[in-house]
Amino acid sequence: MSRAEPRVEAPPRVLTIGGSDSGGGAGVQADLKTMLALGVHGMSVITAITAQNSIGVQGCWVQPEEAIRAQFTSVVGDIGAQAIKTGMLANSALVAAVAELLSGLPRDVDIPVVVDPVGVSKHGDVLLADEALTMVRERLLPLATLVTPNLYEVSKLTGVEVRSDADLSDAAAAVAKLGPRWVLIKGGHLDGDAVDLLFDGQREYRFAAPRLDNRHTHGTGCTLSAAIAAYLARGYAMPAAVEAAKEYITEAIRGGFALGRGIGPVDHYWRWRRSSPTKMNYANHEQS
Repeated sequence: MSRAEPRVEAPPRVLTIGGSDSGGGAGVQADLKTMLALGVHGMSVITAITAQNSIGVQGCWVQPEEAIRAQFTSVVGDIGAQAIKTGMLANSALVAAVAELLSGLPRDVDIPVVVDPVGVSKHGDVLLADEALTMVRERLLPLATLVTPNLYEVSKLTGVEVRSDADLSDAAAAVAKLGPRWVLIKGGHLDGDAVDLLFDGQREYRFAAPRLDNRHTHGTGCTLSAAIAAYLARGYAMPAAVEAAKEYITEAIRGGFALGRGIGPVDHYWRWRRSSPTKMNYANHEQS
């Protein structure tokens, strides 16, 4: 008689919809690393393929709408998802396609949608066409459970300029008018502590972390939003999910390491490295 294999319960599933970063520091690659580190099963819809490294983006090939729809339908129709995150959507046609797909999600199940309105890369390369901004405002943000703009993206979406911590509330209120249930304004580019402001239309929550002296921060925005999506999929309430994700990205920035000639990535596996009994690090070891 054959012995039955032990039944293993599947972890929560999170779908990321965004661009591929061939250097592995940001985009879908950063999302999937984050999801693995936080105990959820990551899945992907690739919207664009970039030739990208520590210096910048050398090329970008946007995928056809048919490919976006096919990937989404294949994954959601069979595996399902407990949370969805969007990143680089490139142009208005892709924004419209993704918004249509999200609108078709089952109404009887509340699947959190985290929208990271990616506008430019860490190196200043444009990742969202200006003509797509209207589509993001009118079609995508009203579907968002949470939107996570940085200060540049706040300015592009609303015209509000954030110059100090005191401006964060105005920025959050302006983005909230576009329709998301929650808004997280990322204040990492301001002076002083890195303060992010979460807003639900009535109440504000502030999350502060010390500013770390490390230039290797490629993938911070992708990683933070992916971490929030992972915690939401695990059943955390929004403020708790943001708090836990803020802790995760802060330590990932602390562990950011040099790769190539430019800005290196954050360390998605900082928890594993710290808990490893062999105290492994990223130094090159000569084989005997």
